[in-house]
Amino acid sequence: MGSDLLKRIGLSIFVLFSLSILIFLIARVVPGDPARLALGPRAPEWAVENLRKEMHLDKPFYAQYGLWLAGIGHGDLGKSLVTRRPVSADIREFLPATFEIVGLSALIMALGGIFLGVLSAKYSNSWFDGVTRIISYLGIVTPAFVWAIIFMLIFGYVFPIFPITGRLSPGFEAPTTITGMFTLDSLLAGDPRTAWDAFLHLVLPAIALAMGGLAQAARITRSSMTDNMSKDYIAAETAYGIPPRRILMKYLLKPSLIPTVSVMALDIAALFGNAFLVELIFNYPGLSRYGIEAMLNKDLNAISAVIMVLGLAFVTMNIAIDILVGYLDPRIGLAGRRN
Repeated sequence: MGSDLLKRIGLSIFVLFSLSILIFLIARVVPGDPARLALGPRAPEWAVENLRKEMHLDKPFYAQYGLWLAGIGHGDLGKSLVTRRPVSADIREFLPATFEIVGLSALIMALGGIFLGVLSAKYSNSWFDGVTRIISYLGIVTPAFVWAIIFMLIFGYVFPIFPITGRLSPGFEAPTTITGMFTLDSLLAGDPRTAWDAFLHLVLPAIALAMGGLAQAARITRSSMTDNMSKDYIAAETAYGIPPRRILMKYLLKPSLIPTVSVMALDIAALFGNAFLVELIFNYPGLSRYGIEAMLNKDLNAISAVIMVLGLAFVTMNIAIDILVGYLDPRIGLAGRRN
């Protein structure tokens, strides 16, 4: 398995390299002059030309890409035209905020989806199963930003239970930066009030993001468990007198989670992309919102960095899937998944 893992890592590096070329090319062929957009329509032509030279836009594509790639090798992602700061500094600031939402959303998705799927399979064709399937269909067909608006209206205005904008309420100060995640940094600083307030700001956007993946996980878990219930080994264990609860949790759930885990891991990686509009709706200063502003202003360095972070999330989760599926069923392994 170790050699297979190294091969997958090598393939992932090749995928990221190909992605960097693709996004670098697309970002530069999209209509619009980044230097002119950055300086505004009234800026003199000489100032625009100087900025073009500073951004190496006067050089051929391959030269621009080589300079950008060399900069990445030294940890330099370039300068943002929007924030006027190094892109690496922006990533360090905004990525932890998105990690907080994605982390809580992934937890809600995994626990909620598997829990509903198990109960739905256990009480198959009951009223509970019917309600769960309706919720699953609604969760799958409804985009995350629609859930964000619904939750904002219900829990922010009709029943003002949760805060709906920003990372902290007025009167709270941001904790000293350790990880960049306000909840964790506040706890490390011994400030549970700020940590709780930061957590409340995460609840609505995290649930809105999790709805689609939660519904899909519940549906796949139910379908997989229902299919496995008819397998011979389940009938044999029932005939041996093993308690139904033990069969369900020990012998039926583990193999049934393989398709759920495979899909869920990619859904978790997709949360970074799905967070774009959710962060915008909740006015949450995360990486996804930063990416939207970069795209609207054709901030080339910021766009490339954000897309590469998303690509890295996908390939990392893909490798994690292989490892986890190999644990759930050693007969599959990394090589088995490729075949």
